[in-house]
Amino acid sequence: MTRFAPLLLALAGLLLVGHGAYIHAKAYVAQILLERAFAETLVTGQVTKPWSWADTWPVGRIAINRLHVSAIVLAGSSGQALAFGPGHVEQTADAGERGVAVYAAHRDTHFRFVKDVVIGDEIAVTRSDGRTFSYRVDGTSVVRFDASGIDATSRGHELVLSTCWPFEAVTGGPERFLVHAVLEGPSSL
Repeated sequence: MTRFAPLLLALAGLLLVGHGAYIHAKAYVAQILLERAFAETLVTGQVTKPWSWADTWPVGRIAINRLHVSAIVLAGSSGQALAFGPGHVEQTADAGERGVAVYAAHRDTHFRFVKDVVIGDEIAVTRSDGRTFSYRVDGTSVVRFDASGIDATSRGHELVLSTCWPFEAVTGGPERFLVHAVLEGPSSL
């Protein structure tokens, strides 16, 4: 049995590498399909699912030019939606509307860039109706998931990006990193 141990370890390693490659390939293809679905939604004005069995669909795009990043935003913040992109948290305002628009995503994938956001950055949010709104970052904070301090009844026009904290953690925890921004007006982006 000890003669076969290196062979079994090598086989196990190949299987793990193969699985990891499959996950990355699937994520890459999903992003292409999400981009196409969002583009079609903008042209037709109709909700377009990225694949027929999807339980979510694109509702917007978040972009931060200074960081050269953008991400398609999906309807809802379920685990299935967050596996493919940032989600628009249910029962929060849409971008550009009175209240707080909240978007959540994983810290190690679609919101990996959040750690590099600084006060003063412009965040452009394009909705599925084609309207783009520009927000200016005015603060960040670390909060418990159940004590975010986000006031859904706010009379302002605000945006919050939320992801798990700390950024380098391997497992989930109770803390969230929040980026807070206020509406400046329709974006020029």
